[in-house]
Amino acid sequence: MTGAAKRVVLEVLGWVLLLAGIAAMVLPGPGLLLIAGGLAVLSQQYTWAERLLEPVLLRALRAAAEGVETWPRIVMSTLGGLVLGGLGVLWIVGPDVPSWWPVADKWWLFGGPWTGVTLLVSCVIALVLIVYSYRRFHGNPDAVAALEGKIDEADEEAHDQRERMRHRREREEEDR
Repeated sequence: MTGAAKRVVLEVLGWVLLLAGIAAMVLPGPGLLLIAGGLAVLSQQYTWAERLLEPVLLRALRAAAEGVETWPRIVMSTLGGLVLGGLGVLWIVGPDVPSWWPVADKWWLFGGPWTGVTLLVSCVIALVLIVYSYRRFHGNPDAVAALEGKIDEADEEAHDQRERMRHRREREEEDR
């Protein structure tokens, strides 16, 4: 593959992952994980993506840590993942439209079996992330504190960078 073709493929992949992550923030799926993946790919070509990658990863880890803080959260997260898996199986099996279905038949399990496959993949990712988060953060206040420290450092660095950019713009305007 030529350099230009590789660049195009990586750019398309990065944008697709980024957009899928944004969609997954409101739809079932690992939104922050997809956004981080998209930013990781795009960061190879864009400095703005490189700057955003670490804060997004740190916030994804914070969400993971918060998701396993208490047993009710662990149970609800696990049930949510399993519901996604159950819906995926339902979509793949594709039962006939029930008589109680109130809208047009074409809206029953729209998207077909591939929707089911993506729901099953989301289920597996969710369950793996719950196990990872549990092992890393549950009952480990030092790991959570270290993560919060990294988030504070990243926020401070981002603030400093914004200030430097603001001062640079002001100097450029004065020079004009």
